[in-house]
Parts: sequence; structure tokens; C-alpha cells
Amino acid sequence: MHQAALLGDMIRDAPHYGWAVPQQVPHDWRKMAEAVQNHVKSLNWGHRVQLQDRKVKYLNIKASFVNEHMVCGVTKGGKETLLSADHIVIATGGRPRYPTQIEGAVEHGITSDDIFWLKESPGKTLVVGASYVALECAGFLTGLGLDTTVMIRSIPLRGFDQQMSSLVTEHMASHGTHFLRGCTPLRVKKLPDGQLQVTWKDLASGREDMGTFNTVLWAIGRVPETRSLNLEKAGVNTNPNSYKILVDAREATSIPHIYAIGDAAEGRPELTPTAIMAGKLLAQRLCGQSSDLMDYNNVPTTVFTPLEYGCVGLSEEEAVARHGEEHVEVYHAYYKPLEFTVAERDSSQCYIKMVCLREPPQLVLGLHFLGPNAGEVTQGFALGIKCGASYAQVMQTVGIHPTCAEEVAKLHISKRSGLDPTVTGC
Repeated sequence: MHQAALLGDMIRDAPHYGWAVPQQVPHDWRKMAEAVQNHVKSLNWGHRVQLQDRKVKYLNIKASFVNEHMVCGVTKGGKETLLSADHIVIATGGRPRYPTQIEGAVEHGITSDDIFWLKESPGKTLVVGASYVALECAGFLTGLGLDTTVMIRSIPLRGFDQQMSSLVTEHMASHGTHFLRGCTPLRVKKLPDGQLQVTWKDLASGREDMGTFNTVLWAIGRVPETRSLNLEKAGVNTNPNSYKILVDAREATSIPHIYAIGDAAEGRPELTPTAIMAGKLLAQRLCGQSSDLMDYNNVPTTVFTPLEYGCVGLSEEEAVARHGEEHVEVYHAYYKPLEFTVAERDSSQCYIKMVCLREPPQLVLGLHFLGPNAGEVTQGFALGIKCGASYAQVMQTVGIHPTCAEEVAKLHISKRSGLDPTVTGC
């Protein structure tokens, strides 16, 4: 869906390159949704086939613990199956959370899990939340031409670099996404015409306001699928607040032969590639093939907002908190992607910063990239940072011209210098 929105931008760029494209090109939500759903179904089928090819027995049952070595699985028809094992791995993931305390939230709202399965366009949409899921959903809905509003209670992209987060939302706002900041929803009411009337409170003034929408999408976080597992019968400890399972560096729970990986585990990034790697390493350890542990430091990720934000390592705030401001050097630049030039796109928020230790050779602590193809750019530099790259080594790297990634290898202006970081021709 992010790609669908990007294609819309490219269609608008096309006339600048000589393509005679109509000014108004309609988008067919139903056709897009069907294609996305078919892709997801093909992925699920592919996984089933691969499991079978590898002689892995797949049971479509809902399991819960009987004791520390046994689980009970129940089919949709109610048939029970008891399974025992020397080792048990919990990888149940999580689901989007509904604010059940808000009147009408469950009855009339949807989550990010649902939007991919809507048969009709969601129309005018209110997205509640400030997570990367919230901003990604709002970004592609705006990109598809839908009237979209994001309601933020506090700050966007908590846990990410806040300068970058501000640039992400600035870009979204300048391209049509509306923001209600410092607000919290109070109730959702369905009107006779089918529209949803949302009442919210401005936390600064205490004043209540309301608006009508076709769809309300909750993106306020995720809840791990652990509460129905009867973990207490196995003696597995969880965080009473987050319901996540407490694990050690080996992914082991309070019961040494029971493990937890992914979103169900406490303190782990809620990222699919991280869970996959942790699972592979755990399998190798259990089979005696390796003793390697998962390294959760310098895990790269990308927020797929209209202007993508990729990052790896520490945010500027984290670096300063850990090492002290006097020991941190930040190199940065505002740049203009080549694909923005002919189409005369605004590049005000295209920005890169590299957070380094100040002492030579200036170890790179974090890289933050805002611009086209951020995921591809970040993935490449993540390897260098994982290997302990220094600023000096990055400066010795030859850039590939003309790419956005080469701007990382050209960073030479520090924040401390106070000089204008806008990239020029020389």
C-alpha cells in the first residue's frame, strides 16, 4: 500500500518527464486490496509448503500450557490434543490494541490488521496514535487521495530520534495529512447516515471538540498474545504491566527449557526480521550447531512513511545521554534527491545525520536517513556500523553517483560548527 501511494506521486511527476498523463488518475481501492490479500495468502501458503518440505508437522490448533513440558491444543471444532516436548518455543507475536475504555472504540473502530482486508475505500479516516504503524497508515491513505487525520496524544515516533520524527510529520503535514496534537479521544458514536462522530479532548485547554469520519483506525500499540497461554501452569514469568514474557540473553524464560522470541518477549524490538534471526540462532543452539546469541544492538529499521525514515544505532538523544554532549559529534546535511529535481519536488525534509563519538577515529554510534529508498540505504550502512565503522572510514568510502546514499559518505558539517548543512554543488 505504501508502494501504491508512491506510484501516485510518480504519476504526478510523470508530466515533468514528458509523459502525457491525465491530471486526475482514479485509484481503485478494491483492486489494490485484492492484490494485497492475494499476496498475503500466497505467503501463508508458501510457508505451509516449506514446513511440509522440511518434514515439520503443522497443527492448526490453539495451544495453552498444561505444565512445563506439555501443552493442550484445541481445534476450531473443540477437539483436544496433548503435546509434550523437551524444549518449547513461544512465538505467538502480538495484535493491535483497542482502547476498550473509550466508548464505541471496539464497536466502530478498526486496526492496522483490518485495513488491508477492507473491500471498500475507508474514505475520510481518523488515525489515532503516533507510532510508526499510525504514521505509515496515515501516509499511504493520504497518498491514495483520502482525507486523513492523525490524532497524537504526546509525541510522534516515541523511541526514535525526535528531530527526525519532527521532520517526518512536517513532511506529512505539508503533503496533506492533518494532525490533531495533544488530543485524546473520548468516544465514538455511529450516526444514522453511517458516519462516525468522534469526540476528543484537547489536553492543553481541556476543551472538547468533535468531527465526523468514515473510518476510525486505532494504532496505539500492540498487546502480546500471551494471556490465553496459561503460562502460570508452566511457571513462566511475565511483566504484569505489558504481559510480555521475561527472557534472558539466550531467549530462555524463567523455565530454562521454555523460550520466547519476537513480540511476545519483554525488551525485544517489535520487528519481524529481529524475531526471525533470534529464532534461527535459538534453533542452532538447541541443535548444538552454534553457541551464538542474538545481538540486539544496532538493529536497523525503516519507517515507511511517504518520505521514508531509516535508522540504525543510537538516536542523538540516546548518544548524549549515554556519552555526554561534550563527547558526541553529529554530522548532518539537508540534500536534494536527484528524482526531486526535474519534478520540482520540495526537499525541505530530506535530511541525514550521523551520530559519532567526538574522539578520533570517531566511532559511528547511529545513522539517521530521511528520504527516498531509506530502507535500502540504511541496510547497506548497517553492516558497516555493525562492524564498528568510524566516521573516518565512512569518509574514505567512495560514493555511488548520483544516489541519495552517496550523501552519507559526503557528510562533513557538524552541528557544533553552526555552519549551514545544506548540500551545494561543491
